[in-house]
Amino acid sequence: MKYEVAVQSVSSRQVAIVRARLKWSELGKRLIPLLDRVYVAVQAGKVIQSGQNIFIYRDGSRDGVTVEVGVEVSSSLAPVDDVVYSETPQGEVAWTLHTGPYAGLGPAHEAVIRWCNENGRTRFNVWWEIYGDWHEDPASLQTEIFYLLHPSRS
Repeated sequence: MKYEVAVQSVSSRQVAIVRARLKWSELGKRLIPLLDRVYVAVQAGKVIQSGQNIFIYRDGSRDGVTVEVGVEVSSSLAPVDDVVYSETPQGEVAWTLHTGPYAGLGPAHEAVIRWCNENGRTRFNVWWEIYGDWHEDPASLQTEIFYLLHPSRS
């Protein structure tokens, strides 16, 4: 799949999240159970979801990455067990849209990273995914991918 990468300015989004530090090899099996913990609070009415599922990745290193897995909310919130308030970064980002199964997200991330390298844009060590509405057909799933950029030197 060919990915179009665009630079855009984004505002922060408010998110109710569960935070964890994970090894790269753990991402596939640990992200959904983290999201499930947020949905326990949503289903109990303690967190009011106002938008999409959002996964934020911070401080990636050789050893792993800090993940913040959650749902968009319309205002800050007091902690509910291990569900806490966070925000996506705001500023200039490199962005692309992945259409298809979640297992295919890797090439979309690689496309954004490659574009940044080819265009001399330096990334901060934070990126996030915003998941579109659920579809039974995996080919119809859409996920937006954002990488926060350092200001350009133009």
